[in-house]
Amino acid sequence: MRIAHQGTTGAYSEEALVQHFGDLVARVALPSFEDVFDAVAAGRVDAGVVPIENSLAGSVLETYDLLLEHELQVVGEIDLAVRHCLLAPRGTSLSDVRHCYSHPQALRQCARFLAEHEIEPRAAANTAVAARDLAAAPAPGDAAIASARAGAIHGLEVLAADIQTRHDNTTRFFVVQAGRPKDLPASKASLAFATRNEPGALLACLEAIAAQKLNLTKLESRPTGDALWEYTFYADIEAADRGQLDAERVVELLRALADRVTHARLIGRYPRASAADSVII
Repeated sequence: MRIAHQGTTGAYSEEALVQHFGDLVARVALPSFEDVFDAVAAGRVDAGVVPIENSLAGSVLETYDLLLEHELQVVGEIDLAVRHCLLAPRGTSLSDVRHCYSHPQALRQCARFLAEHEIEPRAAANTAVAARDLAAAPAPGDAAIASARAGAIHGLEVLAADIQTRHDNTTRFFVVQAGRPKDLPASKASLAFATRNEPGALLACLEAIAAQKLNLTKLESRPTGDALWEYTFYADIEAADRGQLDAERVVELLRALADRVTHARLIGRYPRASAADSVII
């Protein structure tokens, strides 16, 4: 199997990929999240792994937009414990560091540490890319935030470990495919819908979800791009008892939403993270 992820060797997306699929699959590193979606849609890879939200920094909005723009299916969920390290070329001390490069999400997750040490955050395309580029062109006062594994791969020294603001820092990833395996078990589902621009429209949708005895675990709004101040809502749902979520219940929900929305679409039905890590797609 060929599985795509954004970034380069040592990226957290690659760690999530290995956690879910194991170390024997072929890993394809691509520059952007959009490249991952395009590769999956074109059939150049079997699946892609993309971050969807972090417990500290919140939603990865680009991934939400790409889920809405593409017809891919979410077929898996991964929770990855994220342990950030401050990395620098060998011989650098913490007091030498003036600038730090990393992905904006990682910089936000480590904002307290950077502020305490008066280190200026600077954005990079990816945590592992920041480590790679620092190793390739080291400059006085420069460091990177990435995983200890990325540091080892690129020959950098760990100046400080576990620098994220909270030690339960976790990133949730989605596995996306061009289609859904028929025998894939599911305990969660993701859907998108756009409401009419009228009072109580969203409330009516939430009531429909509650009427099906489904628990709403995530609600995100994104601009439709069709008109000013109109939004598509993205929702994650699960059974109230956290058990299996059959296709029939999701179909029934979509039927109930039909009279309340301008359009609705199922984005995926998949195992939750605690169960998904043992599923090979």
